[in-house]
Amino acid sequence: MDIRTWDQVKDDVYGVIGTEERDSLEREFESFKIGLLLRKAREDKALTQKQLGEIINKKREYISRVENDGSNLTLKTLYDIVEKGLGGKVKIELEF
Repeated sequence: MDIRTWDQVKDDVYGVIGTEERDSLEREFESFKIGLLLRKAREDKALTQKQLGEIINKKREYISRVENDGSNLTLKTLYDIVEKGLGGKVKIELEF
């Protein structure tokens, strides 16, 4: 039986890190994780999407889109959601 890691499977299907297709996959996954983190934080604060939207002056549908796919999120809106809406802090890390 050939047992392979998830990274090995991604290498075979999407290419190694640094290739366009693989980097796109990794970015999409990071965006998805942001959405999940925001949803969990909102739920932990016992806020509905509508309530969070009202706090930051966005529609409930927008909050839903962000939580389901964080890829279309501006930094300003991320700061508004996290700091103004959820009482947290944004920490961004860049790697070169």
